[in-house]
Amino acid sequence: EIIRILASRLEALGYVKSSYADAVVRREMTIPTGLPLERADNVAVPHTDPEHVLKPGVAMGTLKRPVPFANMEDPDEKLPVGFVFLLAINDKDKQIDTLQTVMATIQNSAALDGLRTARTFEDVRAILG
Repeated sequence: EIIRILASRLEALGYVKSSYADAVVRREMTIPTGLPLERADNVAVPHTDPEHVLKPGVAMGTLKRPVPFANMEDPDEKLPVGFVFLLAINDKDKQIDTLQTVMATIQNSAALDGLRTARTFEDVRAILG
């Protein structure tokens, strides 16, 4: 459900096509994106193929109650995820760069704590760089 909520926001803002949400959900079922962290909040970075994306963007969800995502390292394991970074990437060549930026952020406990308390887009942008 969180994927669809975030995807609908990206669609409303003109970042993705109407096919995006279903494509992300389908991909998540076969190639999960849950990342275990050594802290209370695990992270998921769902995304899909560029053909569903109009312009690049990220929708972030900080969840009061974690939701289960399959672990990318062990798809049979469900992780309680507290942060979701829904990536809209329209250039396959930039996909790796975007994922590396997100990975650097989620490995930084101070950055995740800042994202948890961020209230505005400007707060989030300052943390993500």
